[in-house]
Amino acid sequence: MKGLKMKKSLLWMIVLIISISMIAAFAGCAEEAAPAEEAEAPAEEPEEAEEPAEEEAAETELIKIGIVNLPPEESGYRQANVEDMDTVFSQENGYDAKQTNTADNSEQIAAATGYIRDAVDYLLISAANASGWDDTLKSAKDAGVTVILFDRAIDTDSSNYQAALLSDMAYEGDMATEWVLGLGLDPINLVLIRGQLGCAAEIGRSQAVLDAEAAGELNIVADGTGGDTWSLEEARKVVDAAIAANKEFNVIYAQNDGMAQGAVQALEAAGISHGKDGDVKVIGFDFNRFALRNVQEGYWDADMQCNPRQAAEISKWIQSGDIPSGIIYQEELLVTTETITDEIIDKWGINDDPGKGVITR
Repeated sequence: MKGLKMKKSLLWMIVLIISISMIAAFAGCAEEAAPAEEAEAPAEEPEEAEEPAEEEAAETELIKIGIVNLPPEESGYRQANVEDMDTVFSQENGYDAKQTNTADNSEQIAAATGYIRDAVDYLLISAANASGWDDTLKSAKDAGVTVILFDRAIDTDSSNYQAALLSDMAYEGDMATEWVLGLGLDPINLVLIRGQLGCAAEIGRSQAVLDAEAAGELNIVADGTGGDTWSLEEARKVVDAAIAANKEFNVIYAQNDGMAQGAVQALEAAGISHGKDGDVKVIGFDFNRFALRNVQEGYWDADMQCNPRQAAEISKWIQSGDIPSGIIYQEELLVTTETITDEIIDKWGINDDPGKGVITR
């Protein structure tokens, strides 16, 4: 019995030693783990890290743009122009841009004044009317707002804006009138269908025709307008009235494609032939793809380009900080049934393409 008691005592001593060893081991692990917890603490914050974040936010601050434009309903050209402005001057491209679209000059001026008050960085303007802008442009200049004109010129001193990326409307009119004079018609009896009276496009596209008439090179037998909206329906009325008055004419000079379309509808309704082998020659403006297909098929005779895609070039100026001074004109084309190609339609045409061989009446 005595030996049994000694064995039990020995067993308890072994258990006690093992327990003490395990406690020591855990304590050692805890001491080794402590530095790891302390090492993680610095990751919680340094306060200095907030400053670079603020600098990064400043670097990505959006450029504020106010765009004063005409409504997309005005024409196929304007639809493409408005969409181009919205696409290029987007938040994804680094801009905080707002666009106002109206054909009323006083409403445009009010919108521009609002953008100046909102402290935009850049004010982009395609004016409904070439006059009446002096005070607004001077206000922008005084407020440190950079003004860039696009598409249409404004009748003001060049010191009132930084740059103007324009279609040369006088050049367009010269090219179109030169084409008319080269048709070999004798006499040339022309129906002039103007756009919005007093705008840069109407003035430029009309002047060469008026000069040719003054020089005795052609006769304007009817002179009308599609109104402020360059309306197809109003253009048709101009030609309907000329037909009803028994006017003899052999050229339709319509200052956009929609009005050319309306004019041709009036010819069709009256049974008057037109186009390549017809009695009346037809020219439109703007390079809508439906119009170019009509020219290609000989349904119309010619179309003069007016390029609506100014936004990318203006954005390039702004992003580089290298904005030119004065007027920069875009290069533009005149095509006829003889010179038009699918490549020209694909590259330079605007809006939907009805497809080769499709005539839009």
